[in-house]
Amino acid sequence: MKLAIEHKFSLTVYLWGIITGIISGVAAAKIQYGWLIGLALYFVIDRFVLAVIKGLPPEIPAERAVLKKAFWGWFLFWLYFTMLSYSLMISFTPQCYSNQSLLYKMVVNGNATVTCNLTSVG
Repeated sequence: MKLAIEHKFSLTVYLWGIITGIISGVAAAKIQYGWLIGLALYFVIDRFVLAVIKGLPPEIPAERAVLKKAFWGWFLFWLYFTMLSYSLMISFTPQCYSNQSLLYKMVVNGNATVTCNLTSVG
């Protein structure tokens, strides 16, 4: 199956978003401003895209237009995978601040697979 150049472009942008998101999440778990590393990698997306697909779709006239065209696709994948990998790295557990919360009721009834640390407020 042969993909059109537009589809290859989109898939490459999404792949770069995944890679930079994982880098951001892992780095943010280790250092305070680690997520900036992945954000800075956005500015080399044009080189990554050209290395993978060896050409540009017709609606992108120049290499530097890749940054503008690919922003939203890259950003959403980067944001999701940054949060996912960061949460996995810090072993996130939710806090229940009330025994009336939906999360607490789901945990107590056995509908949720996570544990909930009940913290009283006040």
